[in-house]
Amino acid sequence: MPVQSLASRLQSSLCDNEVLAKQFGTVEVYWGGSLAEQIEFLAKGIADLILSKDNIMEAMMAESTQNYMPLIGYPSYTAFFISSREKPRIEKAYFLDKKIGLVDYPTSRSGHILPKQVFKQLDIDVSALSIVYASSHSALRDLLSKGEVDIIASYWQDNDQQRFSKNYITPIADNVSGSKWYIKMSDENTDLACSLQNSVNDVVNDMQSNYFSSLKHYWQCEKPPYGFVEVNRNEA
Repeated sequence: MPVQSLASRLQSSLCDNEVLAKQFGTVEVYWGGSLAEQIEFLAKGIADLILSKDNIMEAMMAESTQNYMPLIGYPSYTAFFISSREKPRIEKAYFLDKKIGLVDYPTSRSGHILPKQVFKQLDIDVSALSIVYASSHSALRDLLSKGEVDIIASYWQDNDQQRFSKNYITPIADNVSGSKWYIKMSDENTDLACSLQNSVNDVVNDMQSNYFSSLKHYWQCEKPPYGFVEVNRNEA
């Protein structure tokens, strides 16, 4: 997964998970923004659970070659340029004298890929820009609130209104597909899928972000009477 804070929270939850305790001896969590590392994990099927994006999974054919299946998906969202003092303008001259905050992992769409696409469309050489890279979207917001950058590229969440103004955001792209958690399943291990889905859901909801509150569950886990578990996978 991309950030340490999420990795730490999820590790604690998984280590307390009774189903995982029956099926696994240890829980190892890796975090980092390297696309090369993510590709290696997918190509070799190293991860039992991984946070990735549709385009990467499709490029690696990870679902067919390594039996990765979607577990939980984040909703689509809008990517923005966000400022603390003015409404950003999508103009070449506007960016040339600004300090711009981006996240330092190249798989992030809102914080890395999409803003650089805008710069390319405006015929701006990225090396000519003053770019400050942060380890997470939260770190980007800290840089902006402290005045260490003029604008950042990210998504907008309700609690951003406490530090910034919604009048000072400019959309980069709409309906950006969210990332998904994928589980590696060669067998129909529904106990594991449902247990992991619950753990991920609880950890993500604890982050208290409006964006994370409407997760799509790909496994419909219900508990009929007498303790039997019936699971229907939703392909929609």
